[in-house]
Amino acid sequence: MIRRFVFGEMIETEAILEKPKADGGEVPFLDVDEGTMTFSYSMEDSDRVYGLGENVRGINKRGWIYESKCSDDPHHHEDTRALYGAHNFLVVDGKEQFGVFFDYPGIITFDVGYTRRNEIRITASDWNLDVYVITGENVKDIVKQFRHMIGRSYVVPMWAFGYGQSRWGYKNEDDVREVVKKYRELEIPLDSVYLDIDYMERYKDFTLNDEAFPDFAKFNEEMKEQNIHLVPIIDAGVKQEEGYSVYEEGLEKGYFCRKEDGAPFVAAVWPGKALFPDMLNKEARDWFGDQYKFLLDQGVEGFWNDMNEPAIFYTEDRLNQVMEQLGEYKGKNLDLELFWEFTGLVNGLSNNVDDYTKFYHNMNGKMVRHDRVHNLFGYNMTRAAGEAFERLEPDKRILMFSRSSYIGMHRYGGIWMGDNRSWWSHILLNLRMLPSLNMCGFLYTGADLGGFGSDTTEDLLMRWLELGIFTPLMRNHAARGTREQEAYQFEDMDGFRHIIGMRYKLLPYLYSEYMKAVLRDEMMFRPLAFDYPKDARAVRVEDQLLLGDGLMIAPVYEQNAEGRYVYLPERMKMVRFKKDGSCEEEILEAGDHYVDVALTDVVVFVRPDHLIPMSKGGQCVADVDFEDLQYLSFVENEAVYEYYHDDGYEKDYENPAHMRVIRMEKDGKVSRK
Repeated sequence: MIRRFVFGEMIETEAILEKPKADGGEVPFLDVDEGTMTFSYSMEDSDRVYGLGENVRGINKRGWIYESKCSDDPHHHEDTRALYGAHNFLVVDGKEQFGVFFDYPGIITFDVGYTRRNEIRITASDWNLDVYVITGENVKDIVKQFRHMIGRSYVVPMWAFGYGQSRWGYKNEDDVREVVKKYRELEIPLDSVYLDIDYMERYKDFTLNDEAFPDFAKFNEEMKEQNIHLVPIIDAGVKQEEGYSVYEEGLEKGYFCRKEDGAPFVAAVWPGKALFPDMLNKEARDWFGDQYKFLLDQGVEGFWNDMNEPAIFYTEDRLNQVMEQLGEYKGKNLDLELFWEFTGLVNGLSNNVDDYTKFYHNMNGKMVRHDRVHNLFGYNMTRAAGEAFERLEPDKRILMFSRSSYIGMHRYGGIWMGDNRSWWSHILLNLRMLPSLNMCGFLYTGADLGGFGSDTTEDLLMRWLELGIFTPLMRNHAARGTREQEAYQFEDMDGFRHIIGMRYKLLPYLYSEYMKAVLRDEMMFRPLAFDYPKDARAVRVEDQLLLGDGLMIAPVYEQNAEGRYVYLPERMKMVRFKKDGSCEEEILEAGDHYVDVALTDVVVFVRPDHLIPMSKGGQCVADVDFEDLQYLSFVENEAVYEYYHDDGYEKDYENPAHMRVIRMEKDGKVSRK
């Protein structure tokens, strides 16, 4: 059951497709204090809190303060309060069981047992929001109702399930050719190469660096002949430059965000001084979306949107102010306090909170200050692209994922988990975010494998890939100036070939589970607590996940570890894939087990009376045979699997011909219908 409660006059987010009628009664479960603009809930010690999408810390969100404020912050420490997304949905599981979604585009704070250990306290920046309270049979039912209310998740082309190589630093055609050549020569599977900002002409959106890519369409075709898709980046800021058609047309038509006095708002990002397209103005959004045609016409079939919180390096006004203030420190003896003041002036230029109050959007003819709708910018930038693809390429799936997001954007694209670091702790963070993001509709997601910032190591990359082979987005991405981390940069080529190759063997199962989660408004990744709610041990496990119908994964995430403890809530079959091509199987009873996991082993756990369809693999998705299947199985009585497979490109998702039932009897006999 879903009940909607209205407070004030909410700025429409379009996160909800069909809103229930507003309820005039009291909000269940929550104490409402209109004076302090807070909602509160008293927890028991045993209550668990799930959700909030992209965030730090555990699957159970108790014990910290989280802010829904799309933020450009690559330092995902435990004390970080906001990452790149704003996902205001949580579920309480304990003495009471309910979900709650705060549809609110401004900054909202979730104090989940931080100030007071047994209290949830949610505080909005103003009192104009809709609150949805959801009750159901169990946690999975509550999530399913929410997912149905917010609309179907975005579907990627099947090639986007292949392994992707990315780096900020591929500057020209030869750099890309070298990457592809080495992967193909070493027979390490690859489906895509990502182009960061260097492919553009001086960091201008929807342009090409003609010196680096003299005939991009021809080069793109050359790559496609090798089953490689080029995926360029698009940034939020449009460079301020005379003669640049996107800038001049947007300025002429009034499609950029403006200051209170009507002048264009100028902020610096990658190209220096830039203007932000008004993504909340439908006409401007349609105009910006149409700009993707420039690259679609070059044969591009996938994009990633970046810097769309929006990130701000500095504004003209603030830079001038800081430059003037810095001069006051010349010749002074900078003691502790003065030195902090001095450095704080420069450090305070980027993403300054006050700057987000200095520009406005035109929403249906009404000027709205940006900070009141901050969390909608990235969502609507990706929406601009998604709606344009429907106009420009209506019969084709186009890859799109974004850095910044709000609930509702899941209908137009996926997300990656932002600019992480090459830290072992970020493998675990990657794993813990998966169910929370799935709860909010984001199924196509993954992290920068190996870490974006800092220097990776061979063992870190291998262990991260052993998780990444299961995530829908599987991309190795690194920053300029860090250690090069393409698989071929390290010693153990056999190990990388094996690990990445396992992704392609598992594709029939992974793609099937992804599509069923899309069509049924379900989660692809679930905490053990969701399926074993009465198992006191299972509900506390935060480093293992259920993946789809029949698998459990438990990746190694500590350096130099040669294995780990795994908790089995029921009897399961452990399957170990080794780099020599062999496979070992062992039935393990319910309980705790120490499992040896060599650096290049891929270990999974199959639930009883389940089977996992697998392929023989391939060098790219196009090589994978989805019909000639092999099976992992653990059959005690009979295993039944609903297998979804389509062509991966068309959009007839609900065609019943795509779904087949596979049965395996105890003697191993298989039938398909």
